[in-house]
Amino acid sequence: MITFNLNDEKRSVDADPDTPLLWVIRDEIGLTGTKFGCGAGLCGACTVHIDGEPVRSCQTTLGDATDQNITTIEGLEGKAAKAIQAAWQEIEVPQCGYCQSGQIMSATSLLAQNPKPSDEDIDEAMSGNVCRCATYVRIRKAIHHASDLMEA
Repeated sequence: MITFNLNDEKRSVDADPDTPLLWVIRDEIGLTGTKFGCGAGLCGACTVHIDGEPVRSCQTTLGDATDQNITTIEGLEGKAAKAIQAAWQEIEVPQCGYCQSGQIMSATSLLAQNPKPSDEDIDEAMSGNVCRCATYVRIRKAIHHASDLMEA
């Protein structure tokens, strides 16, 4: 039995420590907001926060997550998260929406660490998140808008 903290709740699962965290979150726990994209940590669809930092859950094992604070899109809270979620809706960022939970997780982490990012800061923080619909301009605009919302 492996115990970890998921969305501010202690969870225990009977799984191999080498199981990717993504599959534990989706298949064992039943939270499906974190998406499978590429399985190689290249697309960002599976992004979660571990101790506030964005990580690719398809490349992070359950064993590596033991005694860590893991946050999925379902548990995302705080000033930066609320601003990002509001901006995403106001700017109408999603097209197909598949990558958006990973995009939101990365954007929230960025604003939590840098409340007034430049275009370059945004591009760097979001570079590991792929959007097949190419909504990158709207994503950048929404992050800037969320930054403004946080100041208000």
